[in-house]
Amino acid sequence: MTDVERSVRGDAAADPGARAAAVRAVLWLLVGVLAVRQVAVVLRRPPGERLTDLETWTGATGVLHLAGALYDPGRFTGTPFAGLVLKPLTVSAEQALGVVWTFGSLLLVVLLGFVAVRALPAPVSRRTAFLAAPVAITLLMVSLPVRNTLHLGQTSILPVLLVLLACFAVRGERLPGVLTGVAAALQPAVLLFAVLFWLTGRRRSAVGGGATFLVCTALAWAMMPRDSWAYWVHHLAGAGLGERPDSLANQSLHGALLRFGLQGPLEIALFLVLAGAVVVLGLRRAARYARDGQLLLAVAVTGCVAVAVSPTAWQHQLLWVLLAVVGRVGTRASDRLVWPAVVVLVLTLPGKMLLPNVGVVLPVRDNVLLVAALGAACAVPFLSRTSPYWQQPVPTDYARPVPARFAWVPLVPLWRRVLSRPNLLLELLLIRVVYSAYAKVRLAATAGRSAAEEHGRQIHSAEQWLHIDIEHWANHTVVGIPWLRDFFDYYYSTFHFIVPLAILGVLYVRRPSDYRWARSTIGFATVLALFGFWLYPLAPPRLMPGLGFIDTVHGVQDLDSPDFGALTAVTNQYAAMPSLHFGWSLWCGLVILLLAPKLWMKVLGLLHPLFTVSAIVATGNHWVLDAVGGGAVVAAGFVLTYVLAGPRRLRTLPDTSSGSGADGRPEPEAGDTGDAPGRPVVAAEPASSKA
Repeated sequence: MTDVERSVRGDAAADPGARAAAVRAVLWLLVGVLAVRQVAVVLRRPPGERLTDLETWTGATGVLHLAGALYDPGRFTGTPFAGLVLKPLTVSAEQALGVVWTFGSLLLVVLLGFVAVRALPAPVSRRTAFLAAPVAITLLMVSLPVRNTLHLGQTSILPVLLVLLACFAVRGERLPGVLTGVAAALQPAVLLFAVLFWLTGRRRSAVGGGATFLVCTALAWAMMPRDSWAYWVHHLAGAGLGERPDSLANQSLHGALLRFGLQGPLEIALFLVLAGAVVVLGLRRAARYARDGQLLLAVAVTGCVAVAVSPTAWQHQLLWVLLAVVGRVGTRASDRLVWPAVVVLVLTLPGKMLLPNVGVVLPVRDNVLLVAALGAACAVPFLSRTSPYWQQPVPTDYARPVPARFAWVPLVPLWRRVLSRPNLLLELLLIRVVYSAYAKVRLAATAGRSAAEEHGRQIHSAEQWLHIDIEHWANHTVVGIPWLRDFFDYYYSTFHFIVPLAILGVLYVRRPSDYRWARSTIGFATVLALFGFWLYPLAPPRLMPGLGFIDTVHGVQDLDSPDFGALTAVTNQYAAMPSLHFGWSLWCGLVILLLAPKLWMKVLGLLHPLFTVSAIVATGNHWVLDAVGGGAVVAAGFVLTYVLAGPRRLRTLPDTSSGSGADGRPEPEAGDTGDAPGRPVVAAEPASSKA
């Protein structure tokens, strides 16, 4: 490899300004907080629950199992050479071993981040070079592989670091081969990097890597022949160790084929064919990116190939996939963030948060890490550094961005009004992740039945004092009219999600300049509602004993059951204040009122919150004051969006071809967003103007 591949140097990271320095300080503070949290999480666990893999390696008495018992069920899963390397740990005290191992692993993560940043492909802006190290280390620390490694006490960070050191930190041909061979002795699939060396003209490094691997393996075989036979022959290079190979934890092609129901010779033959195709295609792509000056991407692609073709690829071995975040994909500006966001989310969050529990997407959800690895290895069209879009993607703005409010505060300028249409895949993915996080917090926000019922009595008393306690009358009146009861039951159960999603979809297609603004307002309102769910758990009328409410949607309930109404696996039934049923419907009505072009559309839009508040009260699912709370969080969502992103109202830009007003300023056109073909481009009013 040439020196052009070593793109980031110390002089490139010169301080680009006071604001960047402040942002960098915040990021390093975040790194420190994450490090302290990881240490606390590991060391607060009882000795039998932390570093579980490491403790099984060293045994209950602190002695490594070397005499024929290295691969007892539930014990060691690494190579015999890894067991040989870990032998010095047998003299360590249990408590000291846990502390030293955890801090040592964190230091390896930090070193890995610095080496990865050093390898970023040129050209790199000063700001990127200045902020890259804390960002990279933060992403590493929050990734599932690193968290899993720290929890279990695994060595999977070390092979990745050794390969990166071989490619970017040492010179010559001999030492890179030695480092790669040692890494392959710890994780055999890493031997594919010797093939990458060969394909890129580094023949001595390739031969040295293979020779070092053989020497290390032979050394372990000489010192532990029975264990080496068990690993390489009996367990087929470790394929039969650890959890069941068809478990979701095994994110390799072999594991996926087993989960699809294939077994026996057919599965083995298909696995070998697919693995061979992935190796050929992936390594050819990696060599091409290496010759293009993107050696870090080449390393990531090769690592993803190793993940896919290994018989077993456990979560702590998937750090290679995160390195693929450096690849640039897409010629349009709105597409540029899709691949990095997908990689970060896949390597940070469980599959259940990324995709819904729908049958058609379950194969992808259960194999999402493998899909990402295969995509990086074989399919994702990463841009070449010679592409004209490498540095300057095609702009997709529909209007000029608005200067941010409070521009002097670090990070706040990121909230400036963006008027372009976002990438659809990225938008759907982020909406799904945000809603999953919202559902998890809502599910956990409970203080028990007694507190919820006490708050229910408080709300009921307040409504009686205000003379707005109409819930009982409305509930029993609707029960007596079957067709009205059926209408409100259906409306309550159906339109809560359909209408907001439909509005967002229409805005995305027809009014991209307003889409982000509308999405941000409902997002802020939803997040604010979580504080109400957490701080004020509230029993809805249908769960209040002794008040005589009828649950028209869920049917007759046994209120004498001690577990009734408690936290369930589906939803927190005490998350009633504020009412997002009404809050979201109010948001729908206001958005339609502001943006709909026809009067009848505006009137129809305002009927939705009216029907919704009637439904939530008549069915016994909310108090009237819950609706007031829902309206309050929606109002706060609009205010926050205004403060951070500026006003919604847009104005036309000067038309130099046809002229403008006498003073050179454009004439505003109410309601014109400039999104339709042939209409003038528009810009939001300056941050100092009034809405």
